[in-house]
Amino acid sequence: MSTPLRIGFVPEHFSTPLHFAATYFSLAATLHPFPSGTGHMITALRAHEIDVGIGLTEGWVAGLGSGGGGGYQLVGTYVTSPLCWALSTGRNRHVDSVAALRGGKMGVSRVGSGSYVMGYVLADAKGWLEEGQGPPFEVVPLHTFANLRAGVNDGTADFFMWEHFTSKRYWDRGKIRRAGEMYTPWSSWMVVAREAGDGRLEGMFESVDRGVGYFEEHPEEAVGYISTRLDYSEEDARAWLGTVRFAGGVKGVERGVVERTVEALRRAGVIEGEGVEAGDMIGIEKI
Repeated sequence: MSTPLRIGFVPEHFSTPLHFAATYFSLAATLHPFPSGTGHMITALRAHEIDVGIGLTEGWVAGLGSGGGGGYQLVGTYVTSPLCWALSTGRNRHVDSVAALRGGKMGVSRVGSGSYVMGYVLADAKGWLEEGQGPPFEVVPLHTFANLRAGVNDGTADFFMWEHFTSKRYWDRGKIRRAGEMYTPWSSWMVVAREAGDGRLEGMFESVDRGVGYFEEHPEEAVGYISTRLDYSEEDARAWLGTVRFAGGVKGVERGVVERTVEALRRAGVIEGEGVEAGDMIGIEKI
C-alpha cells in the first residue's frame, strides 16, 4: 500500500469539496490546514513537508516565476470562477476611495502570498506603478487573517486584501471596515504537486472530482458544513454558493490561463524579467 499523499489546503469555504472527498470518497491523503494561505504552502512544498497544495492561482504562479527555486508544478484546476478580493481597513477608519490607500501600509500574510501578489495587481490596475511615482505602499507581513484584522485596528497596517466572504463576517460585526474589492482575471484556485508524475495523483483527482460532484448535488449539506464547522454565517454560505464554480474535472491546467496570469503579474512587477515561462510551470496540461 502506498503512503497517503500529504495535501495542504486553506481551511475556508472553498475547502468543502475536499472535505466531502475525504469523508465520502476514500481520498487517500492526510489533510494539512494552512490558514495563512498559499505562500506558507509554497514554503512547505519546498521543504518536502507536503506533497500537494490547493491554493490561489496567483500565489502559485508568482512563486514559480520569481526565481524562488521551483519545488512544485501546476497539475490541476480546482475553482474556475474568479476570486473577489476585498480590501479592508480599520473599523474606525473612513475611506472614501481605494485611491486614499495609496502610499500607506499594506498588511499581507507573507511576502509571495496571494494577499501580497494581489496588492501589486491592484496597484498596476490603479496606475500606482508608473515610473517615478515611488513604491505604491509599504508591505507589512502579519502571517494570519486574525493578525491582519488586528493590524488595521492598531495602526500596524492601513489595509489588507482577503477573500470577500471570509472578510464579510467581520464587516458585519463591525470589527473591520470594507474599503473596496477587486476580482482576479483568471481561474482562482489550482492544484500543485512536488512531483507531477506521482502515481498517487490519479486517485486524488478521482476522489476530489467526486467530492466536487457531491458538493454540487448536496447544497444544503454544504451550507451546514460551512456555517457550523467554518467561520461563516448560513446566509453568507448560501450567497457564496451562488458565486462559485468548481472545475468539472480537476486534473490538468489550461496553458492560456497560466499565460494570462504570468502576463498580469509581470505588468504588476511581481514577476521580473523572463524568469520561468508558463509552459515550464505546468506539470499536467489540460488537452
